[in-house]
This record gives sequence, C-alpha cells and structure tokens, in this order.
Amino acid sequence: MAKKDRTADAAGEKDREKWMARFQVRLAVQPGVDRAVVLQAVKDVTAHCAHTGEDPRAAFGDPDACAVQAAAVLVPADRAARARRHDAVVDALGSVLKRAGEVAGL
Repeated sequence: MAKKDRTADAAGEKDREKWMARFQVRLAVQPGVDRAVVLQAVKDVTAHCAHTGEDPRAAFGDPDACAVQAAAVLVPADRAARARRHDAVVDALGSVLKRAGEVAGL
C-alpha cells in the first residue's frame, strides 16, 4: 500500500473516531439516556457501517442530530419526560443555591 493510501486511511479512521466520540457524548446528555442506550446506539451505527461499508457521517449525517434522533427512538417517552423534569428541578435548585451564596457573600 502506498504511503498516500495509508495517510488517507488514517485520516478516514480519525474522522470516524471523531464522529463516534461526538455521537456518544451528545447521546449521553440526552434526557433519559443511560449506558445501555448508548451501547445499543453505538452497536447499531457500527453494525450498519460494517455491513454497508459507509462512513458514519455519510450514512447518518451530523453526529449531534443523529444522537437526538437515536435518543428519540431508543428512550421511552415517559422516561425522557421524567429525566427532563428532574433536570429542571436540579437546575432550579442550583440557581437558588448560587443566588443564596451570592446574597450570603460566600
């Protein structure tokens, strides 16, 4: 294999790794997503790419948008809603505590 081909292969592999890393991070922060959901989504993407030979970006597009779509498919709606409510409460509590600290001079 020529040096140029190896360089192109290495660049392609690095792009795939970056796409997968971005996809996993974006998916992990979606409401209701747990480790099992991330693992299933990664398995689905990897299997598709292995089967078709496509690059993940070519097959699925933007990793952020793909993560949002995967969460919508893989996370039950009630669990996602419960997680959003929980996150809202935690954010509100954090704001109150920050404001209390500012008032108290902490």
